[in-house]
This record gives sequence, C-alpha cells and structure tokens, in this order.
Amino acid sequence: MHGWYGYGSQMGAWGWVGPAAMILFWILLIVGLAVLIRFLVVKTRSVSSIGGSRRNALEILEERYARGEIDKPEFEQKKHDLA
Repeated sequence: MHGWYGYGSQMGAWGWVGPAAMILFWILLIVGLAVLIRFLVVKTRSVSSIGGSRRNALEILEERYARGEIDKPEFEQKKHDLA
C-alpha cells in the first residue's frame, strides 16, 4: 500500500524535507564561515594600513621638520604647497 502514493518509504510526503534542510544548513554554514573569514581579513588589512603606512603628507612634513631634515623656509614652502 505504501507504493500506491509513489513515496516508496515510510516517511510519507514530507520525507524529502529532512535531507533538504540538512543540505541547506551545511551550505549556509559554509557560506557564512567564508563571509566571516573574508570580513575579518579585509578588516585586519584596513586597520593595519591606517595605523602604519597611511599617514597624511602634512604629518610627514612636520616629522621631517622636527627631525631637522628640512629648515623653516622649506617647511613653510612645502606646507603652503600642500594647502
């Protein structure tokens, strides 16, 4: 009698929901982990670049003047050029 409806098992009409839900769960889990890892990698790169090498030109100019690499007239001229 079970073969009459074409299901072929005792799980009934909803027998496909469990396996489909499990496949969907694993796909969403893997995609979610990939998105999380990508987000963390991009965030780490942007934080390290801001803190390290991405300084503005005026800060670099002020540091050069403070170290004595350039004199006051050159500092003023370059500062004027940056503005």
